Amino acid sequence: MALNLKVNGRSEWVEMDPSRPLLEVLREGLGLLGARRGCETSYCGACSVLLDGQVVHACTVLAGMADGREVTTIEGISSGEALHPVQSAFIQAGAIQCGYCTPGMVLAAISLLQHEPNPTEEQIRQWIRGNLCRCTGYQKVVAAIAEAAAALGRGGGNHA
Repeated sequence: MALNLKVNGRSEWVEMDPSRPLLEVLREGLGLLGARRGCETSYCGACSVLLDGQVVHACTVLAGMADGREVTTIEGISSGEALHPVQSAFIQAGAIQCGYCTPGMVLAAISLLQHEPNPTEEQIRQWIRGNLCRCTGYQKVVAAIAEAAAALGRGGGNHA
């Protein structure tokens, strides 16, 4: 079946079984490798993407459920060579560690900041609880998200 997705602002037609995970459409059908394979049970968040602006785990969203909807992956949040402010904050705070969970964490942070532009530390921790990182105690991730919120509040732009 042909699926019509709007991925990172572009209309994409992909021949794929609609009962396959969205993660497979992105990685195998479109070659977008930023959403990572992790647990494949929606536990780790390595496969996080934005679906109509809401963070979801692409390993458990069926491709057919995304038909006709807006999907944003890590590849679609920067503007040309300019990083998204959340990406910049993650780098500055040293919150990237090995990098495997980073795309999902960044997209979760963007979703949070779209809902709550000035989150508390508790709100940040609650929002990213669906994204596991084995390399850090999350403090640098929380600091990065708080810094991104401050940067966006100072006119750092509102991407994605």
